[in-house]
Amino acid sequence: MTGKTDVVVIGGGYAGVLAANRLTGRDDVAVTLINPRRIFVERIRLHQLVGGSDDAVVDYREVLAEGVRLVVDTVTRIDAAEHSVALATGGTVGYDYLIYAVGSGSADPGVSGAAEFAYPIASLEEAQRLRPVLDATPGTAPVTVVGAGPTGIETAAELAEAGRTVTLVCGAVLGPYLHPRGRRAVARRLAKLGVTVLAGRDATATAVTRDGVQLSDGRELPSAVTIWTAGFGVPDLAARSGLRTDALGRLLTDETLTSVDDVRIVAAGDAAAPSDLPFRMSCQAATRIGAHAADTVLRRLAGEQPAPVNLGFFGQCVSLGRRGGIFQFAARDDTASRFHLAGRPGATLKELVCKHTIKHLADEARVPGSLTWVRDDRRQELLRARHGEVLGRR
Repeated sequence: MTGKTDVVVIGGGYAGVLAANRLTGRDDVAVTLINPRRIFVERIRLHQLVGGSDDAVVDYREVLAEGVRLVVDTVTRIDAAEHSVALATGGTVGYDYLIYAVGSGSADPGVSGAAEFAYPIASLEEAQRLRPVLDATPGTAPVTVVGAGPTGIETAAELAEAGRTVTLVCGAVLGPYLHPRGRRAVARRLAKLGVTVLAGRDATATAVTRDGVQLSDGRELPSAVTIWTAGFGVPDLAARSGLRTDALGRLLTDETLTSVDDVRIVAAGDAAAPSDLPFRMSCQAATRIGAHAADTVLRRLAGEQPAPVNLGFFGQCVSLGRRGGIFQFAARDDTASRFHLAGRPGATLKELVCKHTIKHLADEARVPGSLTWVRDDRRQELLRARHGEVLGRR
């Protein structure tokens, strides 16, 4: 302990870095960020790492406040009773408050052969493992991308633009988040790039082999390299530490992002499940939730009641190669609207968003408390409605 209020942040992604930086606004707070890597990963650029157009990493000196102590290690257990965390290299770190920002990663595919023969790309190490495999694979060899969310679409487009022969296996629908108008724009761009898009009830991957992918209708696709982007999971640290989680493993919290088990533990980012109604996993949500988690701690230190999380969205950016993209506009409640920006303007806006996300982190490092965001009061209405439904079923 330092004599100051010690706050430990577990996880150095978008949520963790934003929270750590914001906490430095008080001189009587000592902030420790524990992260397994000594570099910041631009997760929203991992498809570019796979495609060879970016390394998807940033030096922490560019985004982390000077007052934050960076510990390069992995937390293996949280001891809530002792207010400490155990490290993989041995020893413990004590805390007065803990911000749980462990993020998300690849989910268990649950499909025969996928874990053995497919390549996930949800983490830096996974993307780095795939890159040399692609380099060693002939350019004309078939590549299959499984999963039709942003990561799958972006990876398929990136590789096709580089001249690869790519099939995108979507499952039920291409880009589930997108409005039908936006979805059609994405489909046109993928077709222009030469991507074969398989969508519908018969387009679900049921097995992966060393040289192919089997679909639910019995078809077998030849595939020299299979990339798996379907679904995300979260680390099981909270559950292993005896803290309550949702079905996916996210830490259960109240609306202030405080753990339902311990007032000294606050969650942020993809691994948070406020009121068992988590926000969409995205860097857009992660930075804002990270800021709110820090504000919850800061309010408690000031003797004030923390506020409920209030986060509105503005849309979703998807790159479609280096020369195309789409920005899908949305209502504040994260419902996609009929409006979108496609083509080169969409690509320009996506790149601007990527750069500004890093800028937000750097700005918060210099001026803690500077990040602001769109609000949406309808979340409280949704929670009240859901509460009424639960009471009605009793």
